[in-house]
Amino acid sequence: MKLLVTGGAGYIGSVVTARLLEAGHEVTVLDDCSTGHRDNVPDGARFVPGGLDIAAAVLDPSYDGVLHFAAKSLVAESVRRPDLYWRANVGGTLDLLDAMRRHGVRRLVFSSTAATYGEPARMPITEDTPPLPTNPYGASKLAVDRMLEAEARAYDLAPVSLRYFNVAGAYLRHGERHDPETHLIPNLLAVAAGERPAAQVFGTDYPTRDGTAVRDYLHVVDLADAHVRALDVATPGHHLVCNLGTGHGSTVLEVIAAVQRVTGREVPVEECPRRPGDPPVLVASWERAAQELGWKPVRDLDTMVADAWAFRQGLVVPDRAGSAPHRASSGAGGSRR
Repeated sequence: MKLLVTGGAGYIGSVVTARLLEAGHEVTVLDDCSTGHRDNVPDGARFVPGGLDIAAAVLDPSYDGVLHFAAKSLVAESVRRPDLYWRANVGGTLDLLDAMRRHGVRRLVFSSTAATYGEPARMPITEDTPPLPTNPYGASKLAVDRMLEAEARAYDLAPVSLRYFNVAGAYLRHGERHDPETHLIPNLLAVAAGERPAAQVFGTDYPTRDGTAVRDYLHVVDLADAHVRALDVATPGHHLVCNLGTGHGSTVLEVIAAVQRVTGREVPVEECPRRPGDPPVLVASWERAAQELGWKPVRDLDTMVADAWAFRQGLVVPDRAGSAPHRASSGAGGSRR
């Protein structure tokens, strides 16, 4: 397939691009590098600098589909500046959909998020859980999901929304390079590396097995492989939504233990009060992804930590699971499995 990847210079987008190339696809990356990095774009992909407002000039009828990662994604920033999130995430996606309609490109895989669900009481979270986002970031992603549902009905768009939980790990030369860094594992590795004095643990009195919050961690390569598979099941007129997670969670203290185990270094802990709005447990059901995509997560927490640690050390990170990427389909897709 000939594909456009928006946001392909970012962490997740670059890993997905690498896996697409390995699967035999032809890939163009569109990214303004406002948060991504030009050197993140894998060799073999065509790079076009720019935002979603130029998507119509990049796409043409020869493209088979789009994988859409370009977005703003900082929860705290979205609370301070919601206008930025409506403009970039909602307005930018509308620009992209306009471009796809103009050129007759219907297949779309969208990078959605578990933040669309907010703080549901029942676990694991299924796709039937009512979405109740608690911040403008989650609300902007939910707005896009609803746009895709409407466009599928009105214009025969073939969209797949993948809602993922906590992504970690690295692949080849692609890893987390966020500024500011808000994710737990890279921040813990900074402590292990001696760059920070201690790991802050927000809340030790949750109703969980060790008192700290539970989150569902997914290896970025497992996540990328779900995107590759989603291309083959995208169906005109049908909006498919799938959660991506492992079905079980790790507490903050368990993640700290994994970092210490993998790195062989101590990670001092600073106990802090709970942060407002942090739910005790967020864990995904991935049954629909298994049924619809033929996908399952195969890489464990220690592998995520080991790969992220290797990336910090400047190493090229192999696929430690040893699984081959899903091969490109010879057909045009458009049928559900």
